Amino acid sequence: MEAFLTSAALVALAEIGDKTQLLSFVLAARLRKPWPIIAGIFVATIANHLFAGSVGVWLASLVDPRWLPWITGLVFIAFGLWTLHPDSLDDDPKLHRAGAFVTTVIAFFIAEMGDKTQLATVALAARFDALFAVVIGTTIGMMLANVPAVIVGEKLAQKLPLTAIRWIAAGVFIATGGATLLGAAGSAG
Repeated sequence: MEAFLTSAALVALAEIGDKTQLLSFVLAARLRKPWPIIAGIFVATIANHLFAGSVGVWLASLVDPRWLPWITGLVFIAFGLWTLHPDSLDDDPKLHRAGAFVTTVIAFFIAEMGDKTQLATVALAARFDALFAVVIGTTIGMMLANVPAVIVGEKLAQKLPLTAIRWIAAGVFIATGGATLLGAAGSAG
């Protein structure tokens, strides 16, 4: 349960103002088909985070268990610092001839590659060694941040205190990293 709740909370906070949330706003404004967009975000997120979580579990199997908490703790702190840097979209998504769902799956999956929430999924899966709890948690966190973006759109983005949310998300990542490092120090001594 800890893996699920931590994953959901960290990703939901980190996703506020993230490039994939910005992509959700753009897709909603351009395509005007909220349910296919939401379904596309869900499918792309499950696929992307299942891959990322699998990589995290695999990487954890390669690292000496004594070093893993130190590595993941430092990675969470790095994510916290990265969260303070606002994202932007590089280009406007192009409508795929198969429609809003396929356009969203493709655009969202590609946008999530190398994104902080994908890398956080790798780190969370490595830390907790609970692949499905992490993937379900990160997916729910992603949906919590992006479904309102699709439904309410740009008006919501203008009303949210994005800077404050970004600082809170950074604080949560850094606190998680710090707690992980303290746990590692406690078990080492």
